[in-house]
Amino acid sequence: MPARLLLLVLLLLVPAAGLPAPAAAQAQTPVAAARALVARYHDDPTAIDRARDLLEAALKRDSQVETLVMLSYVHFLWADVRATTTEDKLAAYGRGRELGERAVELAPKNHDAHLWYAINTGRWGQTKGVMRSLFLLPTVRRELDTMFELNPRSVRAHSLAGNVSLEVPGLFGGDKEKAEEHFKKGLAIDPKFTVLRVDLARVYIATDRYDEARRELRRVIDEAAPTNVADWTVKDLPRARKLLESIKDKK
Repeated sequence: MPARLLLLVLLLLVPAAGLPAPAAAQAQTPVAAARALVARYHDDPTAIDRARDLLEAALKRDSQVETLVMLSYVHFLWADVRATTTEDKLAAYGRGRELGERAVELAPKNHDAHLWYAINTGRWGQTKGVMRSLFLLPTVRRELDTMFELNPRSVRAHSLAGNVSLEVPGLFGGDKEKAEEHFKKGLAIDPKFTVLRVDLARVYIATDRYDEARRELRRVIDEAAPTNVADWTVKDLPRARKLLESIKDKK
């Protein structure tokens, strides 16, 4: 075979530098695929359903910790965004709680396993009714302690801790000053994590500091580069606008 023709054949057989082979392009894990889906759920909310179904199917094949953790998060998201009844919300938060607990058992040093176990537990209790769910408080607080030990700069842990302090009655350890402290610490780490600003505004409203609340809510509304675009679009922006409207006549 002539040398030039041999060279041409070899070039056709070898992928171009920097370009993955077709098999590699198809090797995306279920967790990576689900993460890509939920990152854009504001464009198509059914992406959450597809992510959930994908991960549930993967879990039947292999109970990997990363699958359990991601699925726990997706069930939380489904309850927040897709569920239309209290029963559906409780079922989804409950499933997320179960998955998170399994992940914690398998990987006790995994921050995100503790995170989604705690968040789903807290949200299940909030949906059920705070006074009816006080028995869950020790679990949530224990998980928060673990999260801060594993990652003192956990923004979501500060968000959860702040909400617990804000929502729980003072008789059982609720404390608006502590809530404000956690929200501000989270924002110092990530100023564009917009749910923290919405919740900080809630603290200001609860303590009659309406100008400060308006400032935070307007920052949410005007945010050009939120950390989580989907959450900002679907949850934080509408909440900020609603809260701002509710205090328009407050001084």
